Amino acid sequence: MKHSTLEFRLRILDWFKERTKTISRLFALTLVLIIFCWSVTPQLAIALQPSQTSIQPYLDRVIKELTEFRLDNGLKFIVLERHQAPVVSFLTYADVGGIDEPDGQTGVAHFLEHLAFKGTKRIGTTDYQAEKPLLEKLEELDKKIRSAKAKNQKSAVDELETKFKLVEAKAVKLVKQNEIGQIVEQAGGVGLNATTSSEATRYFYSFPANKLELWMSLESERFLDPVFREFYKEKDVILEERRMRVENSPVGLMVEKFMDTAFKVHPYRRPTIGYDEDIRNLTPENVRTFFENYYVPSNLTIAIVGDVDPDEVKKLAQVYFGRYQAKTKGQAKITSEPQQTKTRELTLELPTQPWYFEGYHRPAITDPNNAAYDIIASLLSSGRTSRLYKSLIEEKRIALAAQGINGYPGDKYPNLMLFYALTAPGHTVDELAIALRTEIDKLKTEPVSPKELERVKNQARAGLLRSLDSNMGMAQQLLEYEVKTGSWRNLFKQLDDIAAVTPADIQRVAQTTFTPENRTVGKLLSKGK
Repeated sequence: MKHSTLEFRLRILDWFKERTKTISRLFALTLVLIIFCWSVTPQLAIALQPSQTSIQPYLDRVIKELTEFRLDNGLKFIVLERHQAPVVSFLTYADVGGIDEPDGQTGVAHFLEHLAFKGTKRIGTTDYQAEKPLLEKLEELDKKIRSAKAKNQKSAVDELETKFKLVEAKAVKLVKQNEIGQIVEQAGGVGLNATTSSEATRYFYSFPANKLELWMSLESERFLDPVFREFYKEKDVILEERRMRVENSPVGLMVEKFMDTAFKVHPYRRPTIGYDEDIRNLTPENVRTFFENYYVPSNLTIAIVGDVDPDEVKKLAQVYFGRYQAKTKGQAKITSEPQQTKTRELTLELPTQPWYFEGYHRPAITDPNNAAYDIIASLLSSGRTSRLYKSLIEEKRIALAAQGINGYPGDKYPNLMLFYALTAPGHTVDELAIALRTEIDKLKTEPVSPKELERVKNQARAGLLRSLDSNMGMAQQLLEYEVKTGSWRNLFKQLDDIAAVTPADIQRVAQTTFTPENRTVGKLLSKGK
């Protein structure tokens, strides 16, 4: 299964590998345009003009063309008509991610995302009646192998593992590999993929407009009647993914340790991919239980954007998704992170170039100061005109890359504003720390000039509006705000909030956030130096 580069879920390690190509969360919205955008509408072109200070006409048009409804079982749909091209983008948003996982089962949300592409009782198999007892036998043998290993019964383990491989080989012969993907591709679909974050799992692709009912059939069935086949093979795939991104990546390992230092109790401290031991110990039963607890209608929201008739969408949604039984959503025990009271520090020595990390706790997306945090992140680290780039890279030349991420690893709960920099040859992480803090302190003591503030606001406005001109970009943003803030309308309110940010707001937020007590420092040093 492929993994998405859709901006909202660009993985942190990919951001680091791209280094100077990294963009902050605010301007990452522009990336959606590059990937998905079909064309810029005349209405949007007008909205992008610097002289236009209100997006109300654009919002009015969205409101006119948007339909939202909820099925009796609790599943909500947001449908936006856009008839410029005969295509439709679909996004299913499951309000569940790494933070919802039980202790000892980290990675189960991501594992489930992988397995959701394996099919159903009708898709992905040549004969489910023959396959079903083989899958049950594999699960039974796996339990026996675990028990024998715990008792250190080597001969029994060898015998059981031989039986396991024979049964697995029989099961594999009944699998139709990637049948969902083949059906989508043959029908003209593109972009079939999914992402898992700390707080959500998203499934998405686009179809020609005349394939609406096919999407309804495929998407409803894979969450109504899933079969988590090839479980053990997929576990090996995920373990290899973890090795590549964490164990064999100094930066990946540093990020994992850094989050474990910055957060003491909140599940943001845990990696979405999961810990190695937890992944190895996951069972099909764990995945089934997680699915049954969280993939319930009331915890799913679907956005459909493109050349569609809302009445037809509603009729077909009732036919296909109306089959889901209403269930109570599982409730994860998410402990609030206590306020940090002193600087926390972490140092790792690994075979790598030296990196410097610095993070500060900030409130959730629903906080009244959210727009101010977006502006601060943009001022410091968005592009070549940002303060960190100009100071650390162009002027002082002590860094090869200097960036920040606002809202890491998610923004549903209080999270981090994270900064990082890669040292230039002949310089140290301590120099980077001093230079970074100098730029941060300026925000606390010197009002931002009206010209610089206006530039950042214009960039934010343009980036957001461009992302909304893409069917998939619009679907993504509507769902993020619908689920996390309670209404998709807050997506447009955020733009007004950004426009209202003043230099005094920036100073006030900077002074309360960028304090030694709220700081976590990470130093990734070259081993042996």
